[in-house]
Amino acid sequence: MTAPGIVITGGAGFIGRAVVERLGDRGDEITALVRDPDRAGHLRRGGVTLVQSDLGDRDALRTAMDGATAVIHGAGSYRIGIARSERPAMWAANVEVTERVLDAAVGAGVPRIIYVSTVNVFGNTHGSVVDETYRRNLDDGFLSWYDETKYRAHEAAEVRIAAGAPIVIAIPGGVYGPHDHSAASQQLALAHAGRLPYVALPDSGLAWVHVHDLSDGIVAALDLGRIGEAYTLAGECLRFDAAIAIAARVGGHRPPRFTLPTSLARFMAPINDAIGGFPGMPASVAETIRAGAGVTYWASHDKASRELGFTPRTLEQGAADTWGRAS
Repeated sequence: MTAPGIVITGGAGFIGRAVVERLGDRGDEITALVRDPDRAGHLRRGGVTLVQSDLGDRDALRTAMDGATAVIHGAGSYRIGIARSERPAMWAANVEVTERVLDAAVGAGVPRIIYVSTVNVFGNTHGSVVDETYRRNLDDGFLSWYDETKYRAHEAAEVRIAAGAPIVIAIPGGVYGPHDHSAASQQLALAHAGRLPYVALPDSGLAWVHVHDLSDGIVAALDLGRIGEAYTLAGECLRFDAAIAIAARVGGHRPPRFTLPTSLARFMAPINDAIGGFPGMPASVAETIRAGAGVTYWASHDKASRELGFTPRTLEQGAADTWGRAS
């Protein structure tokens, strides 16, 4: 049996696809564990070995990882404002799968494991730019189900690090770039095209990072990251209205004249949630507002810059690279 090289989960997703491309560019042997190989043909065409897996069988995972030089665990579920009925599936995808993948990698004797977390684990930073040593106040509660599941998964990685597992944690900021279909990225794209009618949650703050910079950072963490350490891979810390204005300017347009008042969104929230969501709205507007209104997910990449050589581009440059710059 041929050694699998670097094994990656989530390789067919937005972030994983960029990581696979970076690894492939430098000639690494890559095995991607994917739910449906027929929908990951773009990876196979790039020379990636595909192994069908729903990440549900620890023994099968261990077999797939046997002889691997490294494992990158990037699979997960990202949505804000989900219905209560969807919570068990997100818990399984973000917490249980993470525990299973990390345990399988340790059991297979993989010498280096990268776990892809999120700045959401820090919670609301209240306008401060924090570093990897920051710990949220759990008495404040969680801002969304995604927030809680990713915190618990991050916690699971830390427990295993304390037990001696060779894990390095990568902590992405708010990711955007080619092939992204998230609500935030779609609004940037609409602003760039001059077609965003209004700005929602203008005071929400993200540490914006282009997916190609993030993938470079994850690969650098694989090569240079110290076992047991965490590295924030994020860029500029900007409120959403400022980010929208930058995207619009790069596209040669004025930013939207109107904002959706948070007070109006709060008024709509219980009605929306009671009926299961207006068309085009998340099932839980209340959760979306709680996770976004006035909340900042800001963290510094200084440690990653020092130790990994991480140099993220500005949002202005990233918007131009993603959607083009108006002449």
